Order: sequence, then structure tokens, then C-alpha cells
Amino acid sequence: MESTDDGESKRVCVKVENNAVCMAGGRWDELNPEILASIFVRIVPPEVMVRTVALVCRNWMETVSGPYCWVEIDLEGWCRKCCVANRSHLIDPIVRKIVCRSRSTFRKLSTFRLGSVGFSFAANRGRCLKILQIPMSEVTDEVVEKHVGFLVNLTFLDISYCLKITEKGLKAFGKQCKSLTHLRRNMPLWELPTNLEASDVDNQEVLIIAETMRGLQRLEFAFNRLSDTGVDAILTHCKALTHLEIQGCWHVELKGDLEERCGKLVDFQNPWMNEHEDSFAGSSDIDSGEGESDEESIYSESPSSSDID
Repeated sequence: MESTDDGESKRVCVKVENNAVCMAGGRWDELNPEILASIFVRIVPPEVMVRTVALVCRNWMETVSGPYCWVEIDLEGWCRKCCVANRSHLIDPIVRKIVCRSRSTFRKLSTFRLGSVGFSFAANRGRCLKILQIPMSEVTDEVVEKHVGFLVNLTFLDISYCLKITEKGLKAFGKQCKSLTHLRRNMPLWELPTNLEASDVDNQEVLIIAETMRGLQRLEFAFNRLSDTGVDAILTHCKALTHLEIQGCWHVELKGDLEERCGKLVDFQNPWMNEHEDSFAGSSDIDSGEGESDEESIYSESPSSSDID
């Protein structure tokens, strides 16, 4: 909202084009913060919201600073850009600031390379949290065991490529997060041995999942070292399972009735990927940098810690 020369209010609205805020005629000055926030979260990326929208006027700054804009916190794209620009040290502080803004009402948190400090802070305020996506995080088993007790309402968990989380961390999630229905635990392709041998089989993680996460409906477990024993355990104990993805689990042979049992699932992705199913080639999850003219454009889009007050 702007003031005219005669002191009257001039009604304005905003649209976002190429991360810029453009002013036009309208009546946005009469919207309450909750409605205004619901509009912002649909059309404005988080990094633009905190850097640009907050500067338009006091009302907009108060709206962006309040909890309504941060019920769903999706910072994964921004975090990836920080990593490309060697600014990964900003991730934990920014996550903490955004979580504070949500006033512990956030239901979704999506980040990338989250550290133990950021995870601890978010978990301790995550009693409303239902969706947690922290691929390639640096979180350890010890941190998970200490703070996972607050995540009692968690239904979706993505800990793909989290190499510091092992069976101990998975067991802690399984024991404390009884509402889990979707687990994503894909691992890097380069973690597999070059020569497949019986000694390389490791069913420990999948056996823990089968034992402690019996309400699972979806399990994504690509490029892990499980065998038929692990698949049998999941199918036996996770009675609600409808989706199972085990691409790249080369030790699985699906002997006996396993193939038939897997075929009864709504969606089953077998260990042997077809040529057109290479999910790692050109994946939208990997920031290819397309659309960026050079490294400076990445820096310009990555907020510094001073951008969020």
C-alpha cells in the first residue's frame, strides 16, 4: 500500500515475474495476513519471499515474518544452490530462522544437506511436522536418537543418501514415529560393490524397517544391498504396503513366490531397471544449473544469512 499526495491510500497488488515484484492496481491492502500469506506461498519462491516481498511495505513484512507463510517450508532448491555456490554453511542458520518464523506450526520441512544443528532445532519444534525431507543430510545416529521423540506425527520421511544415519537411526525413527506411512531411503549408486558377492549382502536396515515400521504403505529403497530375505521380511510384516521400489538392489533374485507377491502390489519397481527408467540420468532432483548464465547468477539467487531477519 502506498500513500498519495493528498494522504489517501493507494491500493496495490503484486505479481512476481523473474523474481521481481511488480506493482499494479488492486485492493491487496485490505487482505488480512492469513489470506495474503496463502497467496504468497502459491506464487512466490521462499527465497524471493524473504528478500523481496518483505520490502514492499510494513504489512507485507509482518505477513512474511509470521507463521502463515511457513506452514510448509520447502527450501530444498535454495539449499542445493547454496551447495553449488559453496555456501552450505548458510543452510542450518536459515532453517533455524524459518522454523522460528513458523512458531512451531510447520507441517512440512524440505531441505538438502541439513546439518545436525538444523535438524535438532527443527525436530525440537516439530510436533506438528508430518513431512520431513532431508536428502544427503549430515545428521548422525546420535542426533536422531536424541531428538526424534518430538516427531510423533511424522508420516513421510526422506533420508536418502544420508550416509551418517545407519541402522541405529532407522530404528529410532521406527520406534518413535508410529504414524510413518512413506519412507524414502535410496542410496548412492557408487556405494555398491563392483563385484557382487554373498558377503556384500546387508539386510540389517530393511529388517529393522520391517520390524519397527509396520504401517508403511510406500517404501523406496533403491541401490541398497538387501536380498530376498529382506524383501520377504517387508512383505510379511508391512501388511499395508502398496508401493515398493528396489531398483538397483542387485542381490535380490525374487525366488520362490516373491515375484508373485510383489506383483500383487499396486506399484512394484523391480531391481532390474529398464533402459528408459534410469531415474538418475537427467533427474529433476539434481540441479543441472540450466537457466543460469554463470556462477554469479547462482550467488545472486542465494540469500545470505542477513537476508532473513
